Amino acid sequence: MEAFLRAAGVPPAIAQRYRNEYKFVWARKTLSDLSDSESGYEIQCRILTELCKLRNVPDDEVPDRNAALSALRNLKAMAVQHDLYVEEEKKAGTGRQALAKERERVVAERVAKLDDLKHRFSEALVNPDRQRVGYFLEELLYELFSLFGIDYRKPYKTETEQIDGHIPFEGFDYLVEARWRKNQPNVQEIGGFKTKVDSKLESTRGIFIAVQGIRPEVVAQFQSRGCNIIFWDGTDLIEILEGRVELRDAMRFKIEKAAQEGKAFVSLREFGRG
Repeated sequence: MEAFLRAAGVPPAIAQRYRNEYKFVWARKTLSDLSDSESGYEIQCRILTELCKLRNVPDDEVPDRNAALSALRNLKAMAVQHDLYVEEEKKAGTGRQALAKERERVVAERVAKLDDLKHRFSEALVNPDRQRVGYFLEELLYELFSLFGIDYRKPYKTETEQIDGHIPFEGFDYLVEARWRKNQPNVQEIGGFKTKVDSKLESTRGIFIAVQGIRPEVVAQFQSRGCNIIFWDGTDLIEILEGRVELRDAMRFKIEKAAQEGKAFVSLREFGRG
């Protein structure tokens, strides 16, 4: 009882004053004493609020628990009716509303950003300057992964290699190779990327993105045991830019297909089909 009162803000001297009385007397006299203090009304409301929060009767010696729970429900109804319980409820409600609005804002910003990226992607599809398009793809990937809260390191060089990107995702590191060329990549080109991946830590995997697509017979060369390359094509990017699949879900889907079924490439158009 004393701990409950003090948790509600009752000064220790008042909370202990009637501890030798029956609990109902203790409670009545404590509330009466609080009426004489400047902050008493606020503390009384906090006591009421804490009582209304109870989901069970804390006293094991209560003879009729059902009656006690019913009394608590009636107390809450009266408190709400007389505007005595609403302050904390309003604060909680205001917090929930603010959180909901913030979520709506984030979603709206993401949709707007995806629309912008999709528009720029569509323009790049008809751009004859393939070098410029290649640079755009690098920037697109950075903006896309950043939009979904995934760290993405832009292209960088080591002493001997050019790496198009790096992603840490759920315990693994992913090197990225991004291609947007006229011709689809061949086995030798992908093999060169695999060599880069294999020269890193065991926890390193590769993501090979070829907007123009990858021939099935080429993919088949990298589906053997020990393969650590996951393929993406332009239709995968479109699925994400169109908002049909979230990027994190897309990553997990492709990783699971590779790990569970040995498929180095599965289109995101298959997402959600089991």
